[in-house]
Amino acid sequence: MNPTLPARRRGRLVALVTAVTLLAAPLAVVPATLSAPSASAATATSVTVKKIGTKTAPYKKKATVKPSVTAKGKVSVKTKTLTVAQRGRYVAKNKTSVALRAGTYTVTTKVTYKTYKLTSAKKKVWSGTKTKKLTQKLVVKQGKKPSRTTPVSEYNCPSWAPIKGNRTTSHSTDWIYHVPGGQYYKKTKPEECFTTEAAARKAGYRASKR
Repeated sequence: MNPTLPARRRGRLVALVTAVTLLAAPLAVVPATLSAPSASAATATSVTVKKIGTKTAPYKKKATVKPSVTAKGKVSVKTKTLTVAQRGRYVAKNKTSVALRAGTYTVTTKVTYKTYKLTSAKKKVWSGTKTKKLTQKLVVKQGKKPSRTTPVSEYNCPSWAPIKGNRTTSHSTDWIYHVPGGQYYKKTKPEECFTTEAAARKAGYRASKR
């Protein structure tokens, strides 16, 4: 640096050179520190009562409904039950499963459980019994009317599928269907029942001659 420059100008020049030098120097990269999940988060204990989704009941039959509960961690589920009401009247109380016809219901899922902690000797120390509940509206839809179904008794088909399909042998040529009013209708034991003659023919049956 020129010693003949005034002191003030020399000071400004030194400051400028220092700033340029600092900007040109590579920046130090500080590695990021990723925090690992805590041990308590990795072993979290929880019991969750979930809503039961919409059900569809087979035509003229019932749909089976069960509690929807998940548990993880240091926990033991003791009971899972349903209480079901419709139009202010109980359909079922504290049942592990319920068969419901098409309709709208108020359903309460109840779960009882216990949690535990491990001692230094790896022994379980249990809590008292805990309870969780969830009340919801549940819709059970009516399934579509099928073209064929099973008999309701040894000699009878349901009223909505009155045509009797009778298999006298394993050969389809001997499969015969009988319509109400036919000579052999009442005494025939059906293996299958049909809503229409067309449905019976499609299934491989032929019409009775009487």
